[in-house]
Order: sequence, then C-alpha cells, then structure tokens
Amino acid sequence: MGIVAGLDSSSDSTRIVVCDAETGAVLRQGYAPHPIEPAEGGGRPADVDPQAWLRSLGEAAGGGLLENVQAIGVSSQRNALVPLDRNGSLVRPALTGADRRAQTSAADLMDAFGGREAWVGAVGLVPQAAQPVTKLRWLRRTEPENADRTAFLMQAHDWLVWQLLGRPVRRTTDRGGASGTGFWSAATGSWRPDLVELALGHRTGLPEVLAPWEAAGTTPEGLLISAGTGETMAAAFGLGVGVGDAVVSLGVSGSVMAVHPEAVSDGGGAVTSLADATGMHLPVVSTSNAVRALRATAAMLDLEGPEALSELALKSTPGAHGLVLLPYLEGERTPNLPNAAGTLSGLRTESMRPEHLARAAFEGMLCSLADALDLLRGRGVEVRRVFLLGQAAELPAVRAIAPALFGAQVVVPQPADYAALGAARQAAWALGVAQGSPDPHRPPAWQGAMGQVLEPGDDLPVGQAVRRQYATVREQTHPGAFTS
Repeated sequence: MGIVAGLDSSSDSTRIVVCDAETGAVLRQGYAPHPIEPAEGGGRPADVDPQAWLRSLGEAAGGGLLENVQAIGVSSQRNALVPLDRNGSLVRPALTGADRRAQTSAADLMDAFGGREAWVGAVGLVPQAAQPVTKLRWLRRTEPENADRTAFLMQAHDWLVWQLLGRPVRRTTDRGGASGTGFWSAATGSWRPDLVELALGHRTGLPEVLAPWEAAGTTPEGLLISAGTGETMAAAFGLGVGVGDAVVSLGVSGSVMAVHPEAVSDGGGAVTSLADATGMHLPVVSTSNAVRALRATAAMLDLEGPEALSELALKSTPGAHGLVLLPYLEGERTPNLPNAAGTLSGLRTESMRPEHLARAAFEGMLCSLADALDLLRGRGVEVRRVFLLGQAAELPAVRAIAPALFGAQVVVPQPADYAALGAARQAAWALGVAQGSPDPHRPPAWQGAMGQVLEPGDDLPVGQAVRRQYATVREQTHPGAFTS
C-alpha cells in the first residue's frame, strides 16, 4: 500500500511515527516540544497560540522524516477549543483542556439546560470545566467581544488538518473529536447547535463530521490527509482495543474506557458517552484520584514517591490487615462526591504499620477504578481484558494487585507512541479506501500492542474479598453514593 505517517500533537509536544501502511511497522520517528511558555507555577498554560503546534510539527518532521509518505493522520489533545472569526482568523488563543477557569460556567450551563439528566439525554455527558461547550459559556461571560466575533468552532486536530490542507473552504472533524465537545451526540451522530447558542449566545459554523475511513482532503502535492481524531481515540486505535477490551489509565486522576457497539450513558452523568475512531463507541468513566493518592501516601510516610511506596506495599498482605483507604483526597467524580475527603478505616494495633498503609493506598486506588469498570459492566459493556496505561502501571505493586481486583486479564503494553500510531493507522485506512479497498469499513489489520500479560488466576477470590471490604467501608461512609 505504501508509507503513512501519524502525528500526535499533545499538550506539550508533537510526536510523529512513519509506518508501513500494510503492517504498521514503524520505519521512522520524530519529536519536538511545543514552543510554549509554562503557566505561572510551572503548569500547562490555559491559553495557547495554535501556531506553536505548527512550529512544533515542522520541527518534528524535519530532516526528511516525511519523505515518500503518501498519507498523514492527525491526533491531538482533546478539548482544546479554537474559535475563529468569519474570515477564518483566530479570535483569541486556543483554550486548552488544561483550562479550569470555566468550572463555574459548567454549573451554570448544567442549570440552564435542566440538570444532569437533560445533558446526558442530549449529548451523553455532563458539562465539565475542560469541555469546549463550557469554554464557550466562559467566553461569553468573561470576553463578550470575543464571543460575539466567534463565527466558527474547531478543535486542535480539526485546525491542524485544515492548516495542512491549506485552509480550504471545507472544514472537517471526526466522530471521536466531536463527541467530547458537549454539542454533538454520539447516540444520534448529530450536532446540537442549540447548545452552542445556549453557551455562546449565538450559533456558529461547525465542521463536517467525517466517517473514520474518509479523507479530509489532499494537499496540492498529492498527500492524503485523513479525518484526524482526539488523542484518547487515537491511542485506543493504536493499542488495537476492540469489543471486550477496556483501558485503565493511571494518571494523577484516573479513567476507564471500553469499546462498545452502542452509545452508553447513565442519568447521573458518571459515564461520558464518546465515539471512537472506528465507528464504535467509547464510554469513559473518570475518577479524580489515582496516582495522587499514591504520592500523598508516600509523602505521609516520608518515602521518595510511588516507587518506594510500591516496594513497601508488597511487604503487606491482601486486605492490608483490615486497613481501607477511600482515596477521595480531592473530592471524587465517580462516585459523584465533589466535596468528599479521603477516609482511612480499620485502624487496629496490628494494622497500624507503614506497609499496611502503603498496601491500602494501592488497593484503594485500584478498587476505585474497579468500581468504575463495574459501572460499565452494569450497563452491558463486556470487559474480558484490561490494558493498563500510565507510569504507575510499571509499579510492581500495581501489577501484583490489579488483575485480581479488576477480575480480568491485564495487559501492560510496551511503551510506544500509541496516539501517533493510531493516527497513522487511520491514515492507512483512508489511503486504502482511496486506492480501492474491497471493504472500506474494515480498518487495516495492524498488530495490536504487545506487553506483559497478567492473569488473576488463583488470586481472584482474594481480590473479590478485598473489593467487598472496600465496598463495605465505602457504603458505610457514603451510603448510596455508588451503584453499579
């Protein structure tokens, strides 16, 4: 078929992989940081000039990296909103997913449309600070002149695709990216311009939503550009997850997502109903506390981070001698307990040892994510295999404990640029269709992620007992807060 490339423009850098279109074998790679000044305090900035993404892309692609490439796919950070005026010029810098200024606007929007259930019924999610619909409300409230000038809405990957194609009249996006905006429904496959108007005060132009195998266009040089997608969807595609697979991501906060043939949601908004990069659906459940709980426990025990905490935790036994940590240190999103604090239960003379607290931290974090998995299972989502992502997935304590608590085979993939690989696989798909693929609805059969495979085995009954212990404390402390 030829050679394709996938580029992932994340919040801080651009990564490019060049692959054989038929097998997915990586031929070349490129990397460049975004030329962006960090925010005050060292965090990620809330406002970014999108030209920084282009400069980073150009640097990453230097040295002839894209020579002989026939098609490119683009993945990018989710929730970055690029407002354009009627001439296609930037109204203001892009509002990134790291922006938390819109939290008050999220609550305002929720009330304005009739509450959580109304939002879930309309677009399969409840407004959060990071989402584009909420950023529009913030823009209207704090920068009304910019809100009035905004005539067209794009996300980061939409804007990058548009730039690569030379800013054509036609502007496009994909199902995956659209599904996280808060004004497109994964269940119906349609925009909700009325929600744009509710948030911004007026309607705007919105991109054409392409099917996963469709191309956004071809450059004058003949380079095919595929639809592009959000970073989450591209990573899932690059991993090769399918029905029966879930992905658990261990960051400061946590998330669980799984592939399902139909849109999945719940009335309370615990499940965010996203679309994936293949025509399927990608329900997501997020937690506010994951590695955050490990770091805090390590600091409490005067240890040098999660690695030392892991070593200590393995000196304890399953159940941590009765210690249970509910890791709701910054409130919690699942269950919906925004004002909660963490709880340590089961203190007895024999349990008040550092190794038991360390074990309780790992079990609490993983039980919280297992609750999220059960929430999906309770809505008909099949979970036979769990891909475990994030630096914490490398910790021996996580690998030892997770399979029995999740009740499924656990795969810890080898490190790779999975979002860029997913973008490249999408490019190969679009290229195959352009070359007359006999089955345009079937993506290229690239090998999925390789990694260490962990089975619950004989530890499954022990894991179930640990989960019952955790659930008892959770229900006693927060009655009725969580139902699967």
